[in-house]
Amino acid sequence: MASGSELPTMEEHIAHHLSNLTFGYHPETGLGFAMTSAEADAMGFWAIHVDSMLWSIGLGLLFILAFRAAAKRATAGVPGGWQNFVEWIVEFVDENVRGSFKHKNDMVAPLALTIFIWVFLLNLMDLVPVDLVPHLAYLAGVPYMKIVPTTDVNVTVGLALGVFILILYYSLKIKGPVGFIKELTGIPFQTKITVIKPIFWVINFVLETINLIAKPVSLALRLFGNLYAAEMIFILIGVMYSAGLVLGLVGGVLHVGWAIFHILVVPLQAFIFMVLTVVYIDMAYSEDH
Repeated sequence: MASGSELPTMEEHIAHHLSNLTFGYHPETGLGFAMTSAEADAMGFWAIHVDSMLWSIGLGLLFILAFRAAAKRATAGVPGGWQNFVEWIVEFVDENVRGSFKHKNDMVAPLALTIFIWVFLLNLMDLVPVDLVPHLAYLAGVPYMKIVPTTDVNVTVGLALGVFILILYYSLKIKGPVGFIKELTGIPFQTKITVIKPIFWVINFVLETINLIAKPVSLALRLFGNLYAAEMIFILIGVMYSAGLVLGLVGGVLHVGWAIFHILVVPLQAFIFMVLTVVYIDMAYSEDH
């Protein structure tokens, strides 16, 4: 942001909204918060995006407490509005899990519910007025504050890595190490010619490894790309309010229209992440995919 009373340029405004509150070790100043994007870059790989962490954990706790409250107040009689809503969500997720997962695992449905609600809440923050929280944080002396964790690729990659670990775990548990290696080397090419079999094994291994790694990568980048693009559009529309009355009015119309459309994107992206997670775990159980 520009210092003093000087208004920020459009480039500074956009860069500010797309920067995270970063904590890490700076080569010159040591441990601390980055006050500029250059300082954040100098902190390197091990720096922490504090805003992404806080909002992710906070929204996760909100989900736990809200659903716990519904469970504690659950009654066999006439349910309240919140209990009705929670039961509808649970039934919705359960039906989708039954349709996508053909095996027996009591963890998959709760995992799917957690993913769906958590990612939904992370995405929902994109509907908060884009300048509100960052400006309040700036007035409080906090240089940066991104409140949409899924616009941070570190968050989406972290979620996808958790799914990837489950894929590997169940692949090894169900098929065993030998069966898992056979799956990576025996599909899709087969040959009866002994001499060239090792060549096909190598080709199969490369192709199947790429396919395996592509699953978490596609999960992470799909969620990140959609929410990052949506956030960028909100920021660009917000810039129009400072460009005069006519563009300000046009921006207002665009803002409402994009917000209405984005209401559909928020749950859709959570649903896609949930369904693909369940499908990938189901594939880990399958002997041949």
